Amino acid sequence: MKNGLTAQRYYSGFELAHDTYNALSTASDGNVYYVLSSEHIEIGGQFYRYNPERDSITHIGDLTELCGEKGENVIGQGKSHVEFYESDMQLYFSTHVGIYETIDGMDRLPENPPGDYGLYRGGHILSYDMSTGDCHDLALVPHGEGMVSMTMDVDRNQIYGITWPTGYFIHYDVTKDELYDIGPIAHKGEGGTPGDDFRVLCRSLVVDPRSGTVYFSNAEGDILTYKPGNKAVDKLEEVHLRLDYFGEYDPTRPGNMSYNWRKVFWHPGEEVIYGVHGNSGYLFRLDPQKEKIELVERITSEPSRKSGFYDQFSYGYLGFTLGPDRETIYYLTGGPIYREGKRVKGKDEIAKGAARGLENLHLVTYHLPTDRYRDHGPIFYEDGTRPTYVNSIAVGAGGHVYTLARMEHEGKTIQDLVKIPNPLA
Repeated sequence: MKNGLTAQRYYSGFELAHDTYNALSTASDGNVYYVLSSEHIEIGGQFYRYNPERDSITHIGDLTELCGEKGENVIGQGKSHVEFYESDMQLYFSTHVGIYETIDGMDRLPENPPGDYGLYRGGHILSYDMSTGDCHDLALVPHGEGMVSMTMDVDRNQIYGITWPTGYFIHYDVTKDELYDIGPIAHKGEGGTPGDDFRVLCRSLVVDPRSGTVYFSNAEGDILTYKPGNKAVDKLEEVHLRLDYFGEYDPTRPGNMSYNWRKVFWHPGEEVIYGVHGNSGYLFRLDPQKEKIELVERITSEPSRKSGFYDQFSYGYLGFTLGPDRETIYYLTGGPIYREGKRVKGKDEIAKGAARGLENLHLVTYHLPTDRYRDHGPIFYEDGTRPTYVNSIAVGAGGHVYTLARMEHEGKTIQDLVKIPNPLA
């Protein structure tokens, strides 16, 4: 393990910026696109572009305004929870609610909006034209729910997503401009009652580009599939995620991702799915055609591997991606903090996706052809403070790693863009 890396903080100009999950990607124009979340009833999440060559940030727009809901006195579009997917110079993404109501100690979709505000109408599927700078509102997510996860078959122009909190599976045909509601795929999802019909929802879907089939998981550890035209969700019968090494879970209880995978991607060279299980931190390889899964390595940080304990973020980490070389996996994960020789311990349980305690941020790379694991050490800002609440990643052509993390700005804690130097340089 190296001594560590020093990350550069950026301020995009949004003093209300709150924690963002997934909504950060690089694009073919060389820029980095991202969304900063908002918990403010009157201000939506903010959409930005970072130009690495000019080292400059451009504000693209307010999500609520881009969705045509500005001034309509309803709970707006506080965040995006998904990566950007590119097809023919268009970036596709979706929006999510940013304001929650605490009901029975859990974050729920607001039922009693403040003041005279109306209920959340639902997330939107949007496209952004990189050549003109225009943003288009394509579709409204049904049932008044946000889009918590999404992927796109960029070859066939098909978008797939899961809504929050219930967990409806959504299919949007970009070419035909038609949206299909396939129905709930996880009992009542995160809107259900713990111990009964509650199920944590999958945060990552992946498309096999050979067939157009989309894959995702559920809390019970089933691997679910959807093929366009079938209008129904099926599951793989010969393989599942209920592995001893992942741990043991009660799928009806909140506070972890249960047997769900945390993040997955398609490897074009090997024609398999690579993923990470959130709580255990195990990297796995899934061949969907052979219905075969193999554990590759535990890619948590080196201090975590030595400690034998789970990390502090209750759901695991979304900062998991394949690098531009198509050979190296990049993973932003946690590492325990030791004080006077003792590991700093967080809460035993938490009823949502959040940090149970303070930890370091580590960057791990895993080179697939050589099976080389490297922990590049803890990451700090130049003043010695820690980036926290990190659940996004993008790797630029020059090897710089980008993420969104908490930081102090003028006496306030916000979340904004962070650049980490090339760990392989």
